[in-house]
Amino acid sequence: MTPLDHFHPAVVHFPIALLLTGSVVALVQLYRSGPLDLRVTAWVLLAVGGLGAIGAVVTGLFAQSALPPDAPYRSTLNWHIGPGLLQLVIYGGLLYWGWLYRGYANARRAAAGRTEIDLLDDRRARPWVTLLLLLGMAAVALTGWNGGLLVYQWAVNVG
Repeated sequence: MTPLDHFHPAVVHFPIALLLTGSVVALVQLYRSGPLDLRVTAWVLLAVGGLGAIGAVVTGLFAQSALPPDAPYRSTLNWHIGPGLLQLVIYGGLLYWGWLYRGYANARRAAAGRTEIDLLDDRRARPWVTLLLLLGMAAVALTGWNGGLLVYQWAVNVG
């Protein structure tokens, strides 16, 4: 084992917490009633969680590169890596969509003399944003579950 193998377990907990919390806050923002405004909180949590997820994936790829290719836990490892990459796609896409939406929608609204709007405020986008957030949360959970199996059942990179 190399010293890099120990970075992955140290960094994975932050993106898990930030992405799950950011998703819940974004869902509350989508379905809230009243003046509560959680847009900035949701986007910051999702952005920082996404950056942390990039770090978790990079350190995870370093950690798995030293593992034997024919190990009995390889299928569990693949089910750990796949959803981990999927969460990068989901949350990265959601963040990019929110950024594009803010620029495009607000340029159109400003031209019409109306106020700014955020992706988390658009009722037409609500079903798709909800689906992406729920899929992202499922990917985080599946990645964490299989990571736990690798550590506690197979003792991968432990010791």
